[in-house]
Amino acid sequence: MFVVCWSAKGGAGTSVVAAAMALMSAADGVATLLVDLDGDQASILGLAAPAGPGVGDWLDAGDDVPVDALAELEIPVGANLSLLVRGEGSIVDVERLALLGSILAGSGRAVIVDAGSTGPLRWWAGRAESILVSRACYLAVRSAGRVPVDTQLVLIDEPGRALRVDDVLMATGASLRCRIAHDPAVARAVDAGLFTTRLPRSLRPLGPKR
Repeated sequence: MFVVCWSAKGGAGTSVVAAAMALMSAADGVATLLVDLDGDQASILGLAAPAGPGVGDWLDAGDDVPVDALAELEIPVGANLSLLVRGEGSIVDVERLALLGSILAGSGRAVIVDAGSTGPLRWWAGRAESILVSRACYLAVRSAGRVPVDTQLVLIDEPGRALRVDDVLMATGASLRCRIAHDPAVARAVDAGLFTTRLPRSLRPLGPKR
């Protein structure tokens, strides 16, 4: 499994979705790597702020840094789960990102990437499952535009939104992977540093497909 979670604008819930998918994959006994291109995963997982370099620094370093240096940047999170932190470098070089995609695709592990709002670069095309995380919000849907035909939608359901799921699917061209109810328990778990041990039940639809 190689999955890239992305959004067209910030605040959609992409980082939480990616973290939940990685945690459930690891809990299923699968060796899993969570790649953070957005910068929030350590906080979500209740880890200390990483002080060293990360994948952004590897991307910036170019060919001077060997491919196997990526593995040295990983942080163990728990049984079957490692985190590749963002670091301080930029996430803009599409050619280097494409190389990263090739490396991750051949890693032999389940790989979940939190691409944040860098998603429109779509550097993973043809290598990974593309998951658009969005709310039924006009601005978010307009920013996403028409997405590649193989894109799946994780819709964060919020009460009071005028748009329906069918409106979002029609506007984006994505297929529906699942709907996640807006749940205050998610924010409470993250704020308390308990997301890894008390994953809210509302996120279970994100679990591995069987």
